[in-house]
Amino acid sequence: MFSLLAATALLGGCATVETRPVAAINAANPLIAQAAHLARNNASLSGAARTENEQQIERLLSQLDNAALAREADAVPVGDPLYNYLGRQLMQRGLPLPRPFDQTSNWSFSGAGQRPPAESDGYRPPVKLAVLLPLTGALATASAPVRDGLLAGYYGESRRRPEIVFYDTSGTAGGTLAAYDKAAAAGNDFVIGPLGRDEVSALFSKTVLPVPVLALNRGNVAPPSGNVSFSLTPEDEGIAAADYLLERKVVRVLAIGGGDEGQRRAIAALKERLAARGAQVTDTVGEGTADLAPFVAKEGGVDAVFLATKGSAARTLIPKLALVGLADKPRVATSQLLSGTGKPEQDRVLDGIAFPSESWTSGGVRGLPPAVGAAATLPTARGPGARLFAFGYDAWLLSAYLERLATRSDAFVSGATGVLRIDGFGTVLRTPAWSTFSSGVAVPLADASRR
Repeated sequence: MFSLLAATALLGGCATVETRPVAAINAANPLIAQAAHLARNNASLSGAARTENEQQIERLLSQLDNAALAREADAVPVGDPLYNYLGRQLMQRGLPLPRPFDQTSNWSFSGAGQRPPAESDGYRPPVKLAVLLPLTGALATASAPVRDGLLAGYYGESRRRPEIVFYDTSGTAGGTLAAYDKAAAAGNDFVIGPLGRDEVSALFSKTVLPVPVLALNRGNVAPPSGNVSFSLTPEDEGIAAADYLLERKVVRVLAIGGGDEGQRRAIAALKERLAARGAQVTDTVGEGTADLAPFVAKEGGVDAVFLATKGSAARTLIPKLALVGLADKPRVATSQLLSGTGKPEQDRVLDGIAFPSESWTSGGVRGLPPAVGAAATLPTARGPGARLFAFGYDAWLLSAYLERLATRSDAFVSGATGVLRIDGFGTVLRTPAWSTFSSGVAVPLADASRR
């Protein structure tokens, strides 16, 4: 077992699906009629064709205003594949679901161990839990804070806990498949992991997964029915930034990024989400661009700025933004803004930039000690590792509350990385906390805990 156990004596902390009368899809709304047709055909597609089909559905539904979206979701009959798309749109806009997601697969919450009934708050952990992580190999360093965060939640829970066993995937597809088969043969009734994208893709490509999985990344294969994926990806941050700007009625965004893959992926996701909602990225420019004036002078101007850069690069960009009149426009960044910061006298220039953050590091969460205190005693909870530590903690929460999240329309978990929900496709949707800089110090925004 691992050394975290006693280091942080942490505080711990079956719904019925409504049946509704069958109603016909509203053929009078051409957006709904077209989206419904695409949704019914989606199961027959795969690969790039399926991805494009799903993106087209999202683009169609994004054109509905909130009232129309809610009305159409309420009218869709139980079992129609369009409902899961409508419901996901509602969740992304912070709107309530009219009913739980249609779970076309048989979610398995008891397994071989026959879990006891859920407690009043929905707590129903596995009986025997397997955790698949790269304990050796190139990803071992990244997995250590995930492991310790998970164990923090596990040992901080005073109620019934499952037997827990860790399996080494070695960070490879072959190692993952072997570890999963070993875990299934040992009688585990739930699996957390694997961590790498290629590992997740390999596991989700299996024909049969007899033990349900909470994968800790997104692969190039969607979660099979009855399985879930949870991730902290650059795409999630780009989407969160787009939603933040859309709430503020922004239409034209200038994106500035560095050269690494994560930064490019964040900008691409921002661009796609804005376009689906009638806004746009006017230009994407490099962080080393000397003169931003030509991009601001275009017809229509710029309403906001998105920074997919580290804090050190952002500090050099802020004066350039001020020179072209963008100092008072909304400025949103990825969490990479924190990288290269820590000296308030230098970071004052970043004051007012909003960026997604973790609830634990920005304000604290029940069940975990303050992030500063944890970092003082645990190396894996320090610096960049703090985010992965929070991620591991939330993986434990999801394993314990999965049934409630999957079967109730109003269910959410207030986790260390943000507010967590599950959509009808087995994807964990995370609403992050939001932070900014004030006098050169990162602090939570007033609405950091907004659900």
